Amino acid sequence: MARRVVDVLVPVAVDQAYSYRIPDGTDLKPGDVVSVPLGSREVTAVVWAENHNPDPRLHNRLKDVSERLDVPPLKEELRSFVDWVASYTLSARGMVLRMTLRMGEHLGPERVRMGVRLVGSPPQRMTSARHRLMSCLSDGLLHGKSDVAREAGVSASVIDGLVDEGTLVTEPMPREAAMQKSDPDFAVADFSPDQKTAAAALQALAAGDEFQVALLDGVTGSGKTEVYFEAVAEIIRRGKQTLILMPEIALTGQFLDRFAQRFGVRPLEWHSELSPRTRARNWAAVAAGEAQVVVGARSALFLPYADLGLIVVDEEHDQAYKQSDGAHYHARDMAVVRAHIAKIPVVLASATPSVESEVNARKGRYRRVALPARFGGQHMPQIDTIDLRREGPQRGRFISPPLAEAIGHAVERKEQALLFLNRRGYAPLTLCRACGHRFACTICDAWLVDHRFRQRLVCHHCGFSMPRPHQCPQCGAEESLAAIGPGVERLQEEAASLFPDARTMVLSSDLITSIETMRTELNEIAEGRVDIIIGTQLVAKGHNFPRLNLVGVVDADLGLGNGDPRAAERTFQLLNQVIGRAGREQGRGVGYLQTHQPEHPVMKALVACDREAFYDSEIEARERTMYPPFGRLASLIISAGDRPTAEGFARKLVAMAPRDERIQVLGPAEAPLAVIKGRYRFRILVKSARNVDLSHYLRDWIAVGPKPKGNLKLEIDVDPQSFL
Repeated sequence: MARRVVDVLVPVAVDQAYSYRIPDGTDLKPGDVVSVPLGSREVTAVVWAENHNPDPRLHNRLKDVSERLDVPPLKEELRSFVDWVASYTLSARGMVLRMTLRMGEHLGPERVRMGVRLVGSPPQRMTSARHRLMSCLSDGLLHGKSDVAREAGVSASVIDGLVDEGTLVTEPMPREAAMQKSDPDFAVADFSPDQKTAAAALQALAAGDEFQVALLDGVTGSGKTEVYFEAVAEIIRRGKQTLILMPEIALTGQFLDRFAQRFGVRPLEWHSELSPRTRARNWAAVAAGEAQVVVGARSALFLPYADLGLIVVDEEHDQAYKQSDGAHYHARDMAVVRAHIAKIPVVLASATPSVESEVNARKGRYRRVALPARFGGQHMPQIDTIDLRREGPQRGRFISPPLAEAIGHAVERKEQALLFLNRRGYAPLTLCRACGHRFACTICDAWLVDHRFRQRLVCHHCGFSMPRPHQCPQCGAEESLAAIGPGVERLQEEAASLFPDARTMVLSSDLITSIETMRTELNEIAEGRVDIIIGTQLVAKGHNFPRLNLVGVVDADLGLGNGDPRAAERTFQLLNQVIGRAGREQGRGVGYLQTHQPEHPVMKALVACDREAFYDSEIEARERTMYPPFGRLASLIISAGDRPTAEGFARKLVAMAPRDERIQVLGPAEAPLAVIKGRYRFRILVKSARNVDLSHYLRDWIAVGPKPKGNLKLEIDVDPQSFL
């Protein structure tokens, strides 16, 4: 009798499942995590469905499932979510599944970790490496083998040699202690009346045990985190799991401390900086239901929760939630989808909601839970513009006299000031004064950014870098290179010149070597050991600086002129968030916007603290032009190693687009960043009404269109966030 056959989805770039036979004596069900042969290797995969009608002619050619792994199966809810995301984003199902199986070879029972201990007399032959190792082990305690090798700066063979000689002995390391349970009643916050009302609403939402979306809409400093913690507490009491998504892993440091203050223990973390062993252990804890609360980056959305009861998306407006490689998905939107499939509530939290969420709240699709005032009676910052046309800085400077004067007063009062500029490095452009040569990337359509701290010119798109030369490569002139425009490193140089006695610090993603470095620097700021902070958007969200009362935005116009349909929204959100860092605990915060266009609607709305006026005008403009959320967009990027190949394929693709009066196909046009990493890029933009199944249209189009071959590449981005 023929053996049963199952369809198995493997985490590779294919959409279809492969058929495998079930070995005798093995029982497999959909969701089981298995190991299967794929080509010449073994891969971890998931049984997706039973194949009740396998082709009998192929049965003997099918391979057997190698084994079922001893981990909890993926629930039907998660498998449905994988299918939905793949269908909506036009991604291969295997690539979406890959995000749920981040462990690969680390899945299964945790391997016993070996340690070493000093037990015997010194070896006959002593080397400097052996001496360093024995010094590290002189306490007689058991140390992890890899840990002590790294600490002593020796190879594993040095340890093995001393084990062979009897100087060291190997022993199994004790297993990690079981995860401590969060206590929902550990330290309940003392809420203001507004907070108490909001917390009660979210508690009721969590207790409802059904799909519902709440928009927690609170001004900066209003205590949104403490309020949604009450919904988390309700889920903990019910024995279920909570996922809290954050846009940046750099935000998690202060957050973990606040969580521990409320619940007595830290939550489980999930992000790319974890070691493979920690990721495997955390994955298993989530799947087994041992992890009550998970705090993580967008990929945490795809973990196999045993009993997920609530999803919170903090800073829901943040564009970092958009995954821009592999499967192009937006974690906020997919969080709502996962909650809908699982029939659980989801909370979206922001001081400046996305236009999409604002419209959903206005139309009643989302329930708005408002926190209109800061906690503790603190006032919102006063915001003023500095018109650079009339009060601009002197030539070669970027801090205007009024802003410099305000910073000076803040430093005298022992308060902190923040200079914000969303531009990394020292200067965005370097040119030769003698011949006008501009330093550009050799493989991208972009200027090289001067990074003085590293003494290199760097491309921010492909990572190419070169030492900063002493002479022009074009004309040979020496000492002729000029830095054009400011970056945060140049601002620090200017701040140090203006305020020589002040302590300054630059916070920028390219200067942060690890999460721990980031957390150390944030602690220094919080403890008042820095007077002037110079930062990029890294400082705009999630951080609490108790002594910060002044924020100066050096170039408030920076994000407004890039042709992005969301430019006004993003500028409003970013500036609102960064100025919202001021005056959160003591004194009255103040923000200064250096701008060449103080009459711009974004600047006027910020100064007047009239958020409603901004959203009214932005929503009206979106509705008039049928841009999201009133219409839908998809972006098709065609790239190749040469321009004619990319353009030719793009034109053939457009010519074969199905006719549909509800859909506009715009382009192809050269992308604003026409060359990245040596590849020429053309873009097609597809625009439709909101009620059109755009994914279905694109799938039909791609099926009949030309197929990319050779070095051609076609990337499809449904609901794009970037237009470069």
